[in-house]
Amino acid sequence: MKNLFKLLVGFVLMPFASIASSVDDAMVEGALRQLDEVLDKRNSYIQGRQSRIDSLCGLLAIQPSANLVMDIAENYIGFNNDSAIRYLQLGIDSYPGSQGLPFRWKQASLLPLSGFFDRAESQFNAIPADSIPQELLCSYYDSGRQMYSYMAAFSRDYRQFTQPYEEQSLEFQRKLLSLYPKDTEEYRYNLAEYYFMTNSIPRAKVLLEEVIDREGPGGKWRARASHHLSNLAKMEYDDKAYTYYLALSAIADVLSATREVISLQELGALEYASGDIPRSHNYLSHAMANAVECGAPLRMIETSRTLPIIERAHMQQIHAGRITLYWIMAALGFVVLVLIVILFVLRHEMQKMRRLQSNLRQANMVKEVYISQFLQLCSIYMDKLNQFCKIAARKLAAGQHDELYRMVKSGKFVEEQSKEFYDVFDNAFLHIYPDFVDHVNELLRDDARIELAKGELLNTDLRILAFMRLGIEESARIAQVLNYSLNTIYSYRNRLKSRAKNRDTFESDVMMIPSVS
Repeated sequence: MKNLFKLLVGFVLMPFASIASSVDDAMVEGALRQLDEVLDKRNSYIQGRQSRIDSLCGLLAIQPSANLVMDIAENYIGFNNDSAIRYLQLGIDSYPGSQGLPFRWKQASLLPLSGFFDRAESQFNAIPADSIPQELLCSYYDSGRQMYSYMAAFSRDYRQFTQPYEEQSLEFQRKLLSLYPKDTEEYRYNLAEYYFMTNSIPRAKVLLEEVIDREGPGGKWRARASHHLSNLAKMEYDDKAYTYYLALSAIADVLSATREVISLQELGALEYASGDIPRSHNYLSHAMANAVECGAPLRMIETSRTLPIIERAHMQQIHAGRITLYWIMAALGFVVLVLIVILFVLRHEMQKMRRLQSNLRQANMVKEVYISQFLQLCSIYMDKLNQFCKIAARKLAAGQHDELYRMVKSGKFVEEQSKEFYDVFDNAFLHIYPDFVDHVNELLRDDARIELAKGELLNTDLRILAFMRLGIEESARIAQVLNYSLNTIYSYRNRLKSRAKNRDTFESDVMMIPSVS
């Protein structure tokens, strides 16, 4: 009902209507993007069509028949003109008489694409029209319409030659319309084309839009109807609609793997005129490839007219690419220059860092060596004091009272010297490791943290750990310095490990406590 209404509106407005465009920029760009996408997959569509033809050829080898030969030829039409003509000739040779007539008129309709005008017309006219069965008349008239349409297209620059061919094509189309059922797509399209050829523009537009609405994206009638609508838009100087319908026609051609096309060529020239050089080059290159692969000299001649455009588009694309490359090279040069400056600055900073780190390592080394030597001297001193006490004890045992007095006096002296040593050591060590106590407590469980008495800098536990941090890890040396027995030192160390959060790594964790920065 909707389509009937559109048709009636077209008839009513026929005398004064024009091609009003409802195409906007978004529709045009969407159609062009879709065309770009299907062109990227063009080879897969061609392979699909070739696979269908190969399947038919396989069936023909097993069980030859006129219908199979015709199916193969029709599948080659618009795909490979030479192969289509060859299989039609096979039909002519294999099926003489009336059975071979369809092959003759089909072949005659394709010969103009290869430039054989006289042969096509003579072969077609040699067929006795009054002997053709009723059910084959549609095919016969359609071939006649197609043959004269190709001839008119080839000679369109010479109106005196074109007009007779157009009249012959229209006459065959009238006969077709009298035979096609009115509810078929063939009838709708041919009626629309007839209106177009006879300048009944509004009627043609209504029917052509109806064909597009009813057919899928890859339908052959959709491709042809879209191309006619593009011509109508061109007549009305509607560039948006012209571009849009050419894109729809080209999309349908690509999806159906049709190589004998004109829309893509026209669209490439149009895009060149609009300044879209990459698209123009892409479309025109594909159009030329289609003409060559299809084996249709007529289309090659038409497409060859765009060769200068292709060349100019290609040269402009190369020029634009070269300019872009120069800009990229300049940008890369600038980036490299910046990187060189950054690397130079980083190298300078890293050298400073290495010098600072070296100075710090040397300072730490001197500091730790100094402390270690200092502690070693103190250990020797205290050992001598202990030896002195032993000597004094022996003298006392021998009844030497003077020596006894001296021994007692020396014992007190040792205690005093030890206390003084602890004070000096505690101050010196905490000066280098000021946060030592806090770091140790972080390694211990919360309930086992070390609490110092008022005025106390380090206790025995912390002094043992301090000696370990300074590299004095042997329990014997620690016992010697602190004037404890070896077992006492072992006991302290084990007790500290048991209080640690991680017993296995406690002593190594102590060795990682940092000194003053």
